[in-house]
Amino acid sequence: MGTHFRGTAAQVRALDAYIKLQRAAESVGARVCAHLATDALTVGQFGVLEALLHLGPLCQRDLGAKLLRTGGNMTMVGDHLEARGLVARRRDARNRRFVTVALTAAGRRLIARVFPRHAAAIAHELAALRPQEQVALGRLCRRVGRGKPAE
Repeated sequence: MGTHFRGTAAQVRALDAYIKLQRAAESVGARVCAHLATDALTVGQFGVLEALLHLGPLCQRDLGAKLLRTGGNMTMVGDHLEARGLVARRRDARNRRFVTVALTAAGRRLIARVFPRHAAAIAHELAALRPQEQVALGRLCRRVGRGKPAE
C-alpha cells in the first residue's frame, strides 16, 4: 500500500518508499524473529545476547548505543537477562556509573544455539533477492540510516 498523501512529487515518492521500507522491515522482522519465542527471548534480549557473543563484554551504555536502545530499556532488558542467569553485570569500582555486561556460561550456550537458527532465517528471507540485490539493499539501507543525501 502506498501513500494517499497529496503533496509534492518528491514527498509522495519518499512517503511511498518509506511505507514500503517499514512494511518490509516489520514483515521480515516478524518472520525472522518468530523462533525467539521458543527460547522465551524478546528481540531486545536476543540483540543483547548476540552483541555480547560477537563483541565480548560491553559497558551497558555502549551496548545501548550499539542496539539503539535507551538507558532505561537497557536496564530493564539487563534485569531480565540477569534474573535468568544469562548475563552478569558488574559496576566499575572507580566509576560506579559504568556497568559492564557479560555473558554467563548459560547465556553463551543459549545464544550459541539460537544464533545459527536466526542467521538461517535471515538468509531464507533475503533469498527473495539475488546476491547483488542483497548487496545493493545493504548499501542503500546504510545510506538512508546515516541520513546522507544521494550523490
